[in-house]
Amino acid sequence: MDYRVCFICVIFFKLGLCAPYLGDINTDWALLSGRIHQPKCIDIPSNLTLCKNIGYNQMRLPNLLDHDTLAEVTQQAGSWVPLLGIQCHSDTKLFLCSLFSPVCLDRPIWPCRSLCEAVKSGCESRMRTYGFPWPDMVRCDKFPKDNDLCITSTPKPVEVKNVCPACQGPDTPEGIFDKYCNSDIVLKVRIKKKITLKNGDIKFTAQKKSIYKQGALKRSGRRVVLYMKKGANCECERIKDFQTAYFVTGRMEGDKFMVSYMFKGVKKRALKKALRLIKKKPDICKGGKALMDSPATAGETVHRKRRQERKRHPKKDTKKVHP
Repeated sequence: MDYRVCFICVIFFKLGLCAPYLGDINTDWALLSGRIHQPKCIDIPSNLTLCKNIGYNQMRLPNLLDHDTLAEVTQQAGSWVPLLGIQCHSDTKLFLCSLFSPVCLDRPIWPCRSLCEAVKSGCESRMRTYGFPWPDMVRCDKFPKDNDLCITSTPKPVEVKNVCPACQGPDTPEGIFDKYCNSDIVLKVRIKKKITLKNGDIKFTAQKKSIYKQGALKRSGRRVVLYMKKGANCECERIKDFQTAYFVTGRMEGDKFMVSYMFKGVKKRALKKALRLIKKKPDICKGGKALMDSPATAGETVHRKRRQERKRHPKKDTKKVHP
């Protein structure tokens, strides 16, 4: 393997190891991987967070990215977990897990090229926002064209609800980071009053609790007025009661603060961690920090390392023993 390529992968995507080119799709695993190890079926480990609840319990090892130990699989897969939180495409997990934890059959089953292209189309621009290019290890032209022997996109149910754009989006730590990094104004507010205007917009009178991004919003005490464009013509379960605080993002249009995203329930533990992290690191959007510092990745990694350190070096009894 070219170690310069590997180094680039470490810097840009924190994937520690660059899988070799998939090259021509071949049913002979040994020829494909260049290793002498024969594939085997093993249980999907509980700490493989990326691939929980995927419909099967055993995976093929080495996997389709040429990882031949579970430690290697879980380490590399961890870097992709935040992408699920952003929910940039509904088939992200299907695509990634077909590579990281492929179903255990007599021959490897690859993701179809169309599946890769669909996920890339939905997620690549979001990844670039945080300084991550689409990795060459999952370059779509390496995968087979659609046929009966590859994994295609899952059929999507027909959406019948007319949900307001500001009420869509994931209520996850990664979702918070994504909205924060792509918005001019970010607030935590408590809504006091809601009025439907003649033009179909909804006007909210609210009290500011925290300011994460000021943008062009004028400082005028704690009161703030928000507008949801055409909010009367769509559905939003999130604005039916105002018993809790809201996380709100948006931008100024003229002299109006137009809401682009809002959700309630910021008392949830993981979401509170995300908000505290934003306050501590205002530059969190630079260099991929927003994704890699997510409680789903960095926080869990830190706690795991601390537990391992305590096991290796238990605290000694510091009490003095008197003769």
